[in-house]
Amino acid sequence: MDNAQRGYFGQFGGMYIPEVLHTNIEELIRHYKAVRADPSFWAEYKALMSSYSCRPTPLTYAENLSKHLGGAQIYIKREDLNHTGAHKANNVMGQGLLTKRMGKKRVIAETGAGQHGVATATMAAKFGFECEIYMGETDVKRQRPNVFWMERLGAKVNVVRDGTKCLKDAINAAFRDWSYSMDTTHYVLGTACGPYPFPEMVAWFQSIIGTEAREQILKAAGKLPNYIYACVGGGSNSLGIFSGFFDDKGVELIGVEAGGKGLDTGKHAARLVSKEGQIGVAQGMKTVFVQENEGQMHETHSISAGLDYIGVSPILADLHEKKKVRFEAATDDEVVEAVRLVIRKEGIIPALESAHAFAQAIKEAPKMKKDEILLVNQSGRGDKDIFIIADALKDEEWEKFIIEKAEAYRAGR
Repeated sequence: MDNAQRGYFGQFGGMYIPEVLHTNIEELIRHYKAVRADPSFWAEYKALMSSYSCRPTPLTYAENLSKHLGGAQIYIKREDLNHTGAHKANNVMGQGLLTKRMGKKRVIAETGAGQHGVATATMAAKFGFECEIYMGETDVKRQRPNVFWMERLGAKVNVVRDGTKCLKDAINAAFRDWSYSMDTTHYVLGTACGPYPFPEMVAWFQSIIGTEAREQILKAAGKLPNYIYACVGGGSNSLGIFSGFFDDKGVELIGVEAGGKGLDTGKHAARLVSKEGQIGVAQGMKTVFVQENEGQMHETHSISAGLDYIGVSPILADLHEKKKVRFEAATDDEVVEAVRLVIRKEGIIPALESAHAFAQAIKEAPKMKKDEILLVNQSGRGDKDIFIIADALKDEEWEKFIIEKAEAYRAGR
């Protein structure tokens, strides 16, 4: 295969996989190319998302937030209104249809914040697949409500205790499973990372966001947006909305990474805007990772489990190198403040991941002209984050409630 066929994006991407996975990947490439060439597949996908999820998701004009900030007019693409509460449904339902065409009966997935795990378990319940989810022990503890729902949906949740016990370790565990279960199993990778064809395939399913957003903003505002903001973990939601506007010179695309405790602290997950971000090869791809000079992966941190990942999509790494997307980072404190402000001004509860995009937009909107248009992709809703947000806001009544519930549980009531 030449570079284009092998899924390179500039110098990034590729298929850096052990021999044991080659058969799996080649089979997936064959089926993926077949559905890309089949218009009936995309029509089936759109019909499924329309009847089972909430596509097209709405575009909301944030009138109160716009007035409060005093600059650009802010619009929000509401991926939080998808079934299961995030953009993850777009990818997993597409891969579910692909799994049916492949004749597989079992799906596996990794998850960090749990939204991809819930979406995959939901898809498996709908299509009748056996399902197992791999999740780092650290993420299981901070996203227990999502673990509860995955299990209710019939999925087996495997707690990963290797390494940092976060998303990268869950991905490694899922790849190990896939290496010995390929006859019956499809790996529903959750973001635009990993070996080809996953980055391209996931971005393709998520492109439905950008296609809708372009049509909606033209109808609502009468013109294209001047700025589009999206959070960046692996990169699927950002690639989804950016894809509708790549060819528009007047539209600036801004990806927002997890600044954690600050870029100077080393406790962050900012691959593209920090000194720790370096080119390397891991988890099947060549991209930018948070790592030491000698190539040792650096421990990451983010208040949001979904952005707490060592790598970034090779597609975004290429767009960064070519200066087609501007990247910034929002700290945990800025994210919590953004959640508070968006809730109070718009009655919308963004996920902590999405709040990174809001945080950067809130910083920059007041400097913009009132006739400029700013679009934020709200990738998910924040009810999954209630424990983390309540703790960050130091809500005494919530703490009292949790203590009372725990005591009642121990007492057997």
